Amino acid sequence: MKKAEKGMDKKKGLTKEEIAAMKETLQERRSGIQGEEAILTKITEMPEPDKSLARKLHAIIKESAPTLAMRTWYGMPAYCKGDDVLCFFQPASKFKARYMTLGFNNEAKLDEGNMWPVSYAITKLTPADEARIKALVKKAVG
Repeated sequence: MKKAEKGMDKKKGLTKEEIAAMKETLQERRSGIQGEEAILTKITEMPEPDKSLARKLHAIIKESAPTLAMRTWYGMPAYCKGDDVLCFFQPASKFKARYMTLGFNNEAKLDEGNMWPVSYAITKLTPADEARIKALVKKAVG
């Protein structure tokens, strides 16, 4: 077994989870499943509470920005503007985190002065949180 597969220290190499994400990317490309079907398949595979949160996030993003293309990205649901991933969400279970993450990439138009957040931790979604996410996604699209 390679050192990286034993959970090598991040300073020295990739973790098991990072290696798994890279392998997942290759499997996604080979599977032939694309678009919303790929996202819904990933969501179905998630353990709770990730699955419930992911279903809500998917619905919010789809409603807020229906023009975004959908695909998976390193095993995570992602939403694209052209060929670029605009936003994505990472289940807590993917990297054994204590919260799900909603992230925005460089193409997102979230600029506010010299500094702005591009990643949000999510443990549950209230109506106010859902409204905030809708506004963020709409702003990100530009």
